[in-house]
Amino acid sequence: ALETLKMFEKKDSRVKSAAATNLSFLYYLENELAQATNYADLAVNSDRYNPAALTNKGNTVFANGDYEKAAEFYKEALRNDSSCTEALYNLGLTYKKLNRIDEALDCFLKLHAILRNSAQVLHQIASIYEIMEDPNQAIEWLLQLISVVPTDPHVLSKLGKLYDNEGDKSQAFHYYYESYRYFPSNIEVIEWLGAYYID
Repeated sequence: ALETLKMFEKKDSRVKSAAATNLSFLYYLENELAQATNYADLAVNSDRYNPAALTNKGNTVFANGDYEKAAEFYKEALRNDSSCTEALYNLGLTYKKLNRIDEALDCFLKLHAILRNSAQVLHQIASIYEIMEDPNQAIEWLLQLISVVPTDPHVLSKLGKLYDNEGDKSQAFHYYYESYRYFPSNIEVIEWLGAYYID
């Protein structure tokens, strides 16, 4: 893929930008951040209005820990294309890193309106409500998530934990037991079930 895309580098700016965007993404996936950054810069310089190029540039900056700057690139990508879901998702993650929880929630709720059944988006919203110490909302969103991915043991054990914290032992048992059924090696879940049976 890298070799094929490098053949397009010499073409006109639009083709060059598209090739550089893809090259940047491939290098990013391979965790070669220096190369990813070079191609992200090339893509943005070739076409400043390419939302994918701006998102990739944001990703490389995010990976280097400069979250404020990453947020700027994601926002610019969204100004150029308001339907760029990747930029919106990454902006939400960036706000979460910056502890700007309300803004993060706003991003993920907007995304939920676009991508109704996205497991990642539902998980992020539930996670944010947990950070905000609103267990009822967190449970609501996790129940929606379970309807999308009914066999995810991590989500099932998270529901068990939240119900347990709320004092609802029967619901906690139900979700912990379901989690155990799909992934019987989780020590935390086994310990909870053992203690429940002792009680």
